[in-house]
Amino acid sequence: MSSFASLVRAVPDFPGPGIVFRDITPLLADAGTFARCIDALAEPWLGQGVQAVCGIESRGFIFGAALAQKLNAGFVPLRKPGKLPPPVTGVDYQLEYGSDRLEARVDALKPGERALIVDDVLATGGTLLAARALVEQLGARLAGAVVLIELDALGGRLRWTGDAPLHSLLHY
Repeated sequence: MSSFASLVRAVPDFPGPGIVFRDITPLLADAGTFARCIDALAEPWLGQGVQAVCGIESRGFIFGAALAQKLNAGFVPLRKPGKLPPPVTGVDYQLEYGSDRLEARVDALKPGERALIVDDVLATGGTLLAARALVEQLGARLAGAVVLIELDALGGRLRWTGDAPLHSLLHY
């Protein structure tokens, strides 16, 4: 795990004062480390019957598509409004300063299909919970969720309840 962390750059005061942004572009640029990262993200889900990987826009797409291939599953993009052709369904959710929405095509998941949610960062948990609600709204069974980075001080994990596991590789 330390090789992953060494390629995540801390950028102070971005995008605003007091925020430490975790820049994953050096990790993505290193082919060997990125491949090992995908292996580590996939490990808890091997043999778990995951049929679809749902990646949250936008950096969840990077990890989600590679993870889907590794798990021999389909990939489903969970997008911001207006990015997918109709018909779509969506879930509105609250952010610290406003609201947002995640959408998916109404036929993106089959009823009962085992779906895994993936994103780059777990902060307060709002986006991950919206993704969970969307997956369930589409009739799929939630296998769980996986993130590259968990920002422990923001408490997002505390909002993740129920039996579906939540895995993260790095903690800050």
